[in-house]
Amino acid sequence: MTTRTQSLTDRQREFLEQPIPGAVTTLRDDGSPHTTVVWVDADDEGPMFNTASGRAKERHLERDPRLSLIVVDPQDQYRWLSVSGIAELTTEGADEQIDKLAKKYLGKDTYPWHNPDQARIKVRIRVEHVDSYGLD
Repeated sequence: MTTRTQSLTDRQREFLEQPIPGAVTTLRDDGSPHTTVVWVDADDEGPMFNTASGRAKERHLERDPRLSLIVVDPQDQYRWLSVSGIAELTTEGADEQIDKLAKKYLGKDTYPWHNPDQARIKVRIRVEHVDSYGLD
């Protein structure tokens, strides 16, 4: 059964705590979709991911903050979570977040590809719509 809500349930948030990458879709200047793989983070306020300054995601979201994120369980394709909403970008806490994500996804204490010439950016998704399956 597909569940639709406007905020994450505890079970959906727990699902995002697993080291399963997501795919985020932003909108290019011409309105066409641009989808990339991201490491996903979540807290009580909702889902987040991290990017670096100068990347397409940052440019797209600065111009048009609408986005969507989908995370699919690689062990069960019928267990997934899809979120759409508005992005809020900040550099505050972004370096700490990428290190936390490196621990979650790589088992490393710090992000191994840190480029001191590129600022990290934390992207919080202000949830407008949630669909999920298998997370009831």
